Amino acid sequence: MPSGLFALLDDVATIAKVAAASVDDIGAAASKAGAKAAGVVIDDTAVTPRYVTGFTPDRELPIIWRITKGSIFNKLVLILPALLLLSAFLPWAITPLLMLGGAYLCFEGAEKVLHSLQNEKADLVEDAKVVADKNHEEAMVKGAVRTDFILSAEIMVIALNEVLDENFVMRAATLALIAVMITIAVYGVVGLIVKMDDIGLHMAKDGGKASQAIGRRLVAFMPKLLAALAVIGTAAMLWVGGQIVLHGLKEYHIGGLAEGLEAFAKSVAGGLPLEGVWTWLIKATGDGIFGLLLGGVIIGLLHLLPRNKAAN
Repeated sequence: MPSGLFALLDDVATIAKVAAASVDDIGAAASKAGAKAAGVVIDDTAVTPRYVTGFTPDRELPIIWRITKGSIFNKLVLILPALLLLSAFLPWAITPLLMLGGAYLCFEGAEKVLHSLQNEKADLVEDAKVVADKNHEEAMVKGAVRTDFILSAEIMVIALNEVLDENFVMRAATLALIAVMITIAVYGVVGLIVKMDDIGLHMAKDGGKASQAIGRRLVAFMPKLLAALAVIGTAAMLWVGGQIVLHGLKEYHIGGLAEGLEAFAKSVAGGLPLEGVWTWLIKATGDGIFGLLLGGVIIGLLHLLPRNKAAN
């Protein structure tokens, strides 16, 4: 009996070690796959605060919570099962889907650049009427969840592409972990961003002299931070979108653009201090320029459609 008990305990210990190793493997796979999706995550974080702009402070966090729940539903209930089925039965479709999502990111990024160049001034009276509309919050939440679905799908497809060689259970666990981690990270940061001005205002009113000075600077800094996030988000869209499409073209041996860009980056950065950093910067810039050009082409093609002609 004692030997049987020791054998059982040994088996339990072995199972525990395997389980712990599996958890470590899932964590490592999630970290690797999540890093590949970092550009889209940055864009997701930069895009979301605009959906909360204009609301009273007491509604900001509840709205973010509603969007967060919608994002979790998007990732775990809609996107994850579909991608797992796709990876099991149609793995060849992953690259075309990535390229399609990348092209969409290029289109979105180019459209943002175009709107910024048009420099249209906002009508404050009209904006006030819109925000005061009782249906405005519902419309903004639905719009944010729709945008999140597109970005979440791209994040999950990028992550899936990194774990295609893993078994089905590992893929499912890794993608589920990524879905939860990224959602918490994105909307946690978004919640902090949208409340920073309130924190600064509170410090400016109720703190000591040093606290008041910090609070005033924080309030003054927030519009600049939001503007910077918009620029970073657009740049991330174009960079990631262009990189994804170029990588897909490389896999299909089309055009040689990715190979040419890599060779150009290495030739320019060769011999420079921090050669690897310069190579990455040149390649990322090239990816972004390609993304902007591709997005511009897509915008042009969409404006040629009869429906768009009629609208203009």
